[in-house]
Amino acid sequence: MSQEIEHVQCLIIGSGPAGYTAAIYAARADLKPVLYTGMEAGGQLTQTTDVDNFPGYPLGIMGPEMMEDFRKQAERFGTAIRFGYVSSVDFSSLPHKVIVDEIKTITADTVIISTGATAKWLGLPSEHQYNGFGVSACAVCDGFFFKGQDVAIVGAGDTAAEEATYLAKLCNKVYMLVRRDEFRASKAMVHRVLNTPNIEVIYNSEAKEVLGNGKNVTGLRVFNNQTNEEQDLQIEGFFVAIGHKPNTDIFKGWIDMDETGYLITKPGTTKTNVEGVFACGDVQDHYYRQAVTAAGTGCMAALDAERYLAAKEDVLKA
Repeated sequence: MSQEIEHVQCLIIGSGPAGYTAAIYAARADLKPVLYTGMEAGGQLTQTTDVDNFPGYPLGIMGPEMMEDFRKQAERFGTAIRFGYVSSVDFSSLPHKVIVDEIKTITADTVIISTGATAKWLGLPSEHQYNGFGVSACAVCDGFFFKGQDVAIVGAGDTAAEEATYLAKLCNKVYMLVRRDEFRASKAMVHRVLNTPNIEVIYNSEAKEVLGNGKNVTGLRVFNNQTNEEQDLQIEGFFVAIGHKPNTDIFKGWIDMDETGYLITKPGTTKTNVEGVFACGDVQDHYYRQAVTAAGTGCMAALDAERYLAAKEDVLKA
């Protein structure tokens, strides 16, 4: 391993709305932040098309373009943005030790984790082909674009049930594919789905192929896993709601997590169980998962880091 070592006041792991916002605030506080983008610079929004629900963009904006704006703003205030990934961490002592690309060691007085979460997909080639062109993993983000149209959603948990009822308020018809003969969702959510007139639940069914015209989704091929019979649904939108996986593997054993791997922060803050380590964005939020809420917690993380360092300085001066 290389002996190259660099020390920074504030290290931000991960880009996207949370990471870039943390960088903007940290840079303006003169913390001279260094941000490593991860393998997907800009995060999940770089995989989306139109973003219409982020304040300040009255005409909407493409996801990659918005992330480019975030990056430029962070750089404008002096953030050092680097392409690379954090391969391991050591939070056993101060300053914290982080290994980048398996070769470079960085020691940091504060670490802000904004590695996000990755949507789980079915793994269909056609699903990938039409991602952003009728296929989505976020009904709240993209449901508006299918107002008055017919759509399908796959999933059987609380999130899927909630997103199905959300879509039902906007769309003409919502087909809900449930792989088994029952939901995994709570009884209250199941009751809400079954009592929504324009939701049609199709049990024992799985998506086999997303159908399209080369540009947009036009249908969905569904097969019954009990009878192997197939049917084609005429839809314009297909939503995958089978969960997200937080990108937290490298923090196992260091940062407290819930049973699904989301980092746990102290209520009302971005503080983790480790002194000087903060978490923001989707990596610690499995409930809202919106760009604007991620950006908000990015601001909080930078402020928490700044105040932590200020408090440490006060102790040294005393």
